[in-house]
Amino acid sequence: MSNASKTESPEELALYVKAPKVYPREVSGRFSRLRVLAAWVLLGLFYVLPWINLDGTQIVLFDLPAREFHVFGLTFWPQDFFMLALLLAIAAISLFFFTALAGRLWCGYACPQTVWTEVFLWMERFAEGPRNKRMRLDKAPWTAEKVRKKALKQFLFITFSLWTGITFVGFFTPIRELVPSLMAFNAGGWEVFWTFFYGFATYGNAGYLREQVCKYMCPYARFQSAMFDDDSLVISYDRERGEPRGKRRKDADKDALGLGDCIECQGCVQVCPTGIDIRDGLQIECIACAACIDVCDEVMDKMGYPRGLIRYTTENALAHKPTRVLRPRLFIYLGVLLALVALFGLVLTGREAVHVDVLRDRNALYRMAGAEIENPFSLKITNRTEQVQRLSLSASGLEGLRVVTPTGAIEVPAGEVVDRPMTLSVPADQAGPGMQTIEIRLRAEDDEGPQATAETRFFVPSGDR
Repeated sequence: MSNASKTESPEELALYVKAPKVYPREVSGRFSRLRVLAAWVLLGLFYVLPWINLDGTQIVLFDLPAREFHVFGLTFWPQDFFMLALLLAIAAISLFFFTALAGRLWCGYACPQTVWTEVFLWMERFAEGPRNKRMRLDKAPWTAEKVRKKALKQFLFITFSLWTGITFVGFFTPIRELVPSLMAFNAGGWEVFWTFFYGFATYGNAGYLREQVCKYMCPYARFQSAMFDDDSLVISYDRERGEPRGKRRKDADKDALGLGDCIECQGCVQVCPTGIDIRDGLQIECIACAACIDVCDEVMDKMGYPRGLIRYTTENALAHKPTRVLRPRLFIYLGVLLALVALFGLVLTGREAVHVDVLRDRNALYRMAGAEIENPFSLKITNRTEQVQRLSLSASGLEGLRVVTPTGAIEVPAGEVVDRPMTLSVPADQAGPGMQTIEIRLRAEDDEGPQATAETRFFVPSGDR
């Protein structure tokens, strides 16, 4: 093998260079405050909701063994899963709408990866100090001080990750029972597994992978370009105003120096959680956190330059082309979104507390019982309430139609589905031949509870009976 074949070019070597660790600098500003507020709200909902009880039931609990899903006082059953499809459609259209409007707002402010990474950065700053100190600490040899700071960081990371895992499982197992059982080491195997699994995922994703998740693991970065256009608001660097870059004193005349507004301070790079340079243009790694806007505005204020060197704007605006932020596709997305939300609200408010399905018996279309014609059916009754329901059964739609079986009230346990055979009959001389539409009604015995109705067909044979 020749020496040339053994020697790799610099370009080939660069493909295997380890990605440098990103040390985001802390920044303050209007977008930073919005990000912190969103983090507090979302984390508060996640960690507090499982501990709130309403009428003795956890306010948000997905009880898989019991097939009950409690959400803010409402109870859903597996039969309501079509509502989940509506929620997923609403989430998808919302993503289209906000991305077309202003890029990756979800990524910058509400994505769990972003929110939990922000929390881990807070803990890292608390244990190791600001950006420059963290960088020096990582390069310094191991000392007692370094061990103390690293140990404190790991303690905070692991404790918070485990508590996150416990809280996650607490949405599926009542958390007031889960925590004592974990403390007493008698929790079930699945509870323990998912607690450590989700805790480890939080520790790895938010503690170490961080921007790698956004860059390489999240598919949203890959298909976002198909969701916005040149009229979408995105975070952009005004190259025309900022170039050529160059350092200068605050009182220097930039025009005399032939420089733009960018002072090459590297602040936008230092605060970026994914380690990119927004001045290189729009990149898939940008999560639209707007930290670069905050730090650049701060620098512009100090230099006495106008704000907005880095800002939310459109590609067309930067190119001095006509811009339409409010454009047809936005109104289409908004119209579809509002329609889906209205449909979901309609379905939710119109949801029956008790639902009944009537199925014909496939084995016997009808039978003669003396002077009466009987049709066998099967009732499937769903009780969507949290109380036992005692229901009386009646039928109408044909002269002389009566319920043969079942006799008496039908008892349906809370959240259960019961099957009952039902037989209806009519006098043979009072019904015309063919399929006759009838109505089945279930009514609570006290006449104050839920009711349910369903239509079906009663078959009357023709000719000689």
